[in-house]
Amino acid sequence: MVNPAAAAGTWKFGDLEVNRIGYGAMRLTGNGMMGNSDSTPIDRDVAVGLLHSAFEQGVNHIDTAAFYFSPLRSANELINRALSSWYGDVVVVTKVGPARDPSGEWLTMARPDQLRGQVEENLRQLGRDHLDVVNLRHNGPGTALVTEHFGALAELRQAGLIRNLGLSNVRPEHVAEALVIAPVVCVQNSYGLDWRRADESGLVDLCREQGIAFVPYFAVSGLRREAAAGHEYDARVRSVARAHNATPAQVRLAWTLHRGPHVLAIPGTTNPAHLAENIAAGTLRLTEEDLAILDKPREGAAWAPTGDAR
Repeated sequence: MVNPAAAAGTWKFGDLEVNRIGYGAMRLTGNGMMGNSDSTPIDRDVAVGLLHSAFEQGVNHIDTAAFYFSPLRSANELINRALSSWYGDVVVVTKVGPARDPSGEWLTMARPDQLRGQVEENLRQLGRDHLDVVNLRHNGPGTALVTEHFGALAELRQAGLIRNLGLSNVRPEHVAEALVIAPVVCVQNSYGLDWRRADESGLVDLCREQGIAFVPYFAVSGLRREAAAGHEYDARVRSVARAHNATPAQVRLAWTLHRGPHVLAIPGTTNPAHLAENIAAGTLRLTEEDLAILDKPREGAAWAPTGDAR
């Protein structure tokens, strides 16, 4: 079977080896979670078919969360359906910490003693006896500790409900705190060509030194975050894309992956053509000249070597 997702190589979440190109499931529920999820959601059978197509192309790592839902769709439910009719192994990574009520309103960050309930909710929705990887999503003030929350998840790992632990939206000091408690297999932060705070803080390099997977989100959308894909306005990206007969999204993904073998990608889409293009980005090899072009500052650049490192 053709396995284009393996073209960029593999990495391990603890003992679970995955291809570096994965899939982010948030868009399966609608376009984002910040008040712009009211458009007609993707048909359930179409969503399951899209996931099967990703698996057939070698994607064996999927990112989700119980709070990825819209009025008519739940990412976990769609993943459950897809995996129930799939024959291969797929690592599912989910997140806990934030929560939404049934109407979709965001709640305050869960207390440590509430995390078991969130873990069990993910287990029920995904139809699993244990979770492959659970990321603690840090939603407190930038300097808030993660010790109590991560400790609560470490207890659930000891109890067999969780196989591996990770972190999301954190600083290097949070990784250090967590490593005292239990192994950290991955870190998810916003990161990409236009948003390099994880470089400035040293987080990407720290993950490499510790053997931790660094898994950027918004690597394609960048500062547009949850917005739908639109016209590429960055002349640097367009120039490199033309040189390789590639799409701008592929260039952005390839730029991210070049940061190191421990850096993964989880682009999400509901478009089968875009899915294939995203997965094929793992075959794109940027030259030193390409990287020099992409690393040139551009007018109005939103990233700078100061400020919040998340």
